Amino acid sequence: MPELPEVEVSRMGITPHMLLKTIRTVRVHHWQLRWPVPKEMEQLAGQTITAIERRAKYLQLVTPIGTVILHLGMSGNLRIVDKAVALKKHDHIEIELESGLVLRLNDPRRFGACLWQAPGETHSVFAKLGPEPLTDAFNPEQLFEQAKNKKTAIKQFIMDNKFVVGVGNIYANEALFKAKIHPQTPAGQLQLADFVALVPIIKQTLAQAITQGGTTLKDFAQTDGKPGYFAQELQVYGRKGKPCVQCDTVLLEIRLGQRSTVFCPSCQLAI
Repeated sequence: MPELPEVEVSRMGITPHMLLKTIRTVRVHHWQLRWPVPKEMEQLAGQTITAIERRAKYLQLVTPIGTVILHLGMSGNLRIVDKAVALKKHDHIEIELESGLVLRLNDPRRFGACLWQAPGETHSVFAKLGPEPLTDAFNPEQLFEQAKNKKTAIKQFIMDNKFVVGVGNIYANEALFKAKIHPQTPAGQLQLADFVALVPIIKQTLAQAITQGGTTLKDFAQTDGKPGYFAQELQVYGRKGKPCVQCDTVLLEIRLGQRSTVFCPSCQLAI
């Protein structure tokens, strides 16, 4: 599943090609994704894209008549291609620009979304989102207060978008390992000092992933150009049964919230 860094790199990748550009036409090849594609998409011809923003894992293409909200779901990706390039299977939406370039949303499983937000309104998908992880609004003191008396495992707690957005499974695994916190520890049992250590590590882990993904952007506008998952040196995620990079103990895997959770039983001691 694309996580926050992948979505942010997608935003960075499409921005040079789409920002302040005029839309020539929109073609919807499949009107049912996770939710129905809004009919307002047909009104975008002649509109200029005035901003390209990200909130959590949602991308927002802002125009004077409204905002297109895109979510990549479980398997989606965005590509910028020339309009002459043949469609691929599962290319569901095309936004063609007057420049001749086309933004294509490809989503094999159709768990992604295309939504519409009228000017001056806030879509309901944003209503209960917590702070962005790379801003000052996400800080140890607030997270500590929110965690008080919570029996939820800390890994599930930091993956809950009510408390902070965009800390997906990969980066929750990695951040907890670096902070030496066992993923099953109840969030309410952690001390302020634990959050003082954990929050900067979450920020650093996500920022590093975005930086690594940014190195792929020179190819974003090619036929197959998309950031996908970055070549990263993950320390625990996907490394079940392999030695810990810190102490050589065999890494273990459990399921938390139906998600694979890999940790080191020596470095990440349970409270």
